[in-house]
Amino acid sequence: HSSIITTMASVLSPTRWLHLATTALLLTTNPAASFSTSTPQNNNRCTTTSLFVASTPPQQTSTPYDTVKVDLSSGRDYPIYIGSDFTDTEAATLIRKHIHGKRVLLITNDRIAPLYLERYQQLLSDNSVDDKELVVDTVVLPDGEENKTYDVMAMVLDKALGLGLDRKSTFVALGGGVIGDMVGFASAVYQRGVNFVQIPTTVMAMVDSSVGGKTGVNHPLGKNMIGAFHQPQCVFIDTSTLNTLPDRELKSGISEVVKYGLIRDAPFFEWQEENMTKVLERDPEATRYAIRRSCENKADVVQADELEAGVRATLNLGHTFGHAIENGSGYGTWLHGEGVSIGTAMAATMSEKMGWIDEGLKQRIYDILESADLPVKLPRDSPMKVETFNKLMSLDKKVADGQLRLILLQGELGNCKFTGEFDTGALQETIEEFVKEIEA
Repeated sequence: HSSIITTMASVLSPTRWLHLATTALLLTTNPAASFSTSTPQNNNRCTTTSLFVASTPPQQTSTPYDTVKVDLSSGRDYPIYIGSDFTDTEAATLIRKHIHGKRVLLITNDRIAPLYLERYQQLLSDNSVDDKELVVDTVVLPDGEENKTYDVMAMVLDKALGLGLDRKSTFVALGGGVIGDMVGFASAVYQRGVNFVQIPTTVMAMVDSSVGGKTGVNHPLGKNMIGAFHQPQCVFIDTSTLNTLPDRELKSGISEVVKYGLIRDAPFFEWQEENMTKVLERDPEATRYAIRRSCENKADVVQADELEAGVRATLNLGHTFGHAIENGSGYGTWLHGEGVSIGTAMAATMSEKMGWIDEGLKQRIYDILESADLPVKLPRDSPMKVETFNKLMSLDKKVADGQLRLILLQGELGNCKFTGEFDTGALQETIEEFVKEIEA
């Protein structure tokens, strides 16, 4: 990176250069663990930056933030900004530079709207930061996984058409994973594609769904079965929005954080074992680190396999079981991360039954999920049956030519395998074992 450093030194004042250089020396990022499917590792994606704007007096300290870059082909790279307590001017400066037209459609849900809609509508409309006039209209959708449907998503399209928005318009998703997925899908299909920006407000969205361009809605026969790959222009994460996130939803998002350590980043998993209490207590430094490290892992995988032809599928550890649980129990009964947590326990159990991991690693997986107060088994009132699992899993998006493929753990911590070659007996034993707990 010597050429980048030389360029930075040439354009920054000595004082500013010293500030950035000192900050860089204080940052450490542990190397990600390897896993069975080869993925390029790049642990230098994160840079710590300070935003200086004209309206900020020189003597005031600006908000520090991290930038994780998602490297894609054809000039489609985009940044993930991660910080806390951004001022309106700072947030506007970062987001507005990724809006290229004059019209913005800001979409959120009826839980987030009373908390943040007015603020973001105003700061997106603030032309004092760049002299660019933007008209910002809004749409408020009903909240909840049960409303992640084509009909609800079509409300965004109806509004856009009613306003006469053209192809230079930008859609902005303000909310959790459901909003991000639906707005992303709406932007993918509106006039065959318009730009969009992600402003996630939940852990789940910050560490996973807002990054990578997967968009879509649910169908009665399967979760996220209707959608498209459509990358955002940027992802803007202000972790202060987590202050209003209910504990249950915070814990739900942690299941996706745990995933990264299991499939490819053993040191991150070990960090979580030591720091889970801090994350649950919403410690600012621990929260920011967990989000940043998760985004770095996600960005690396998306760069290697944007359209999920291979290695990106490993990000779905536990999801095949989990999606079946969400659907079979009725959308909205379980939060996504809760279903994934049980699914991860099932994947670990199956992997141990096949001899791919040892009992000790399986127990560590159960322990860390339980330390985050996440479920690892089905409740007594669950409607799930063996037949329900088999039917819904057969409709999973990872099925190829009629062959179910799963992400399973294999070998040491931080390694996994995406395969259709597994012991079907171990699969059925695992399903039966979890269902038997309901009937016991």
